Amino acid sequence: MESRLPRFNRATAIVPLQLTKRDREIIRLIHRHRFLRSRQIIALLGGSPQQILRRLQLLYHHGYLERPRAQIQYYESSGSKSIAYGLGNKGGLLLKQEIGLAVHPDSWGEKNHVIGRVYLEHALLVADVMMAIELACRKHGGIRLLYEDQLAIHSERQPFQWRVKIQNGWKLGVVPDRVFALEFPDANGTSQRAYFFLEADRGTMPVTRRTLSQTSFRRKLLAYEATWTQKIHQRHLGIHRFRVLTVTTSATRVKSLVEACSQLKCGHGLFLFADKTILSGDIFSAAWQSGKQGEASGLLD
Repeated sequence: MESRLPRFNRATAIVPLQLTKRDREIIRLIHRHRFLRSRQIIALLGGSPQQILRRLQLLYHHGYLERPRAQIQYYESSGSKSIAYGLGNKGGLLLKQEIGLAVHPDSWGEKNHVIGRVYLEHALLVADVMMAIELACRKHGGIRLLYEDQLAIHSERQPFQWRVKIQNGWKLGVVPDRVFALEFPDANGTSQRAYFFLEADRGTMPVTRRTLSQTSFRRKLLAYEATWTQKIHQRHLGIHRFRVLTVTTSATRVKSLVEACSQLKCGHGLFLFADKTILSGDIFSAAWQSGKQGEASGLLD
């Protein structure tokens, strides 16, 4: 069926669609992650890959999902990459009706249709990290992953965005790529909750720049350091402590980021770094590079 229908234009003639429980799972999953490739959806849902691919195709052609056109160039040279999906207008309307989605549903399809390649690839890296963590939680059994919408944060309308003042009076906005928590029992069986701010780094941003008015990864590090020293996480989010996970493109890039982190005045232990090869193994037993050069740490240490 896939070969007979257009990939990035909706077919005018398509078989009728009766939404199933699995279809609703797919729509909610894509909304949670913003964008997912079909292979990611299959890994998270389980079941028959061919059946899931067929449902994805129907959901796209009926307007519940979008296939961002930014990925078309992948198929100009090779059709081997799995298709990325975002929420479509009908999917947004469904979620508005069923879970009270606040955003106007008519905006979802248009936004997801025209996003650029850089934005899409960054969002898919974020999804790769969160998928690896979720699958690791299922494997370990005793660890529970909590997404932003599952965190009991009593704050303002956008709790996961805040501003900090750093050196020389500079004010910076902080918007983590994802905020999540892991719940797990300690050695005494008492439930513990660890909070994390995720930064997915594709290696395109300079590590340092001449001034703080220019974007750089060092500027991100300074903002998180200030968040910790000024206890903004406690006042703004009501959490005792956090760690910042950075997943990047290569071991060489990790080395550069750790070097920049080691130059902070304090808070080096807040930061954990790894290249994306860590996602292919057990993310909990793997060693993450600490913000202190030469030191490593587990995710739940």
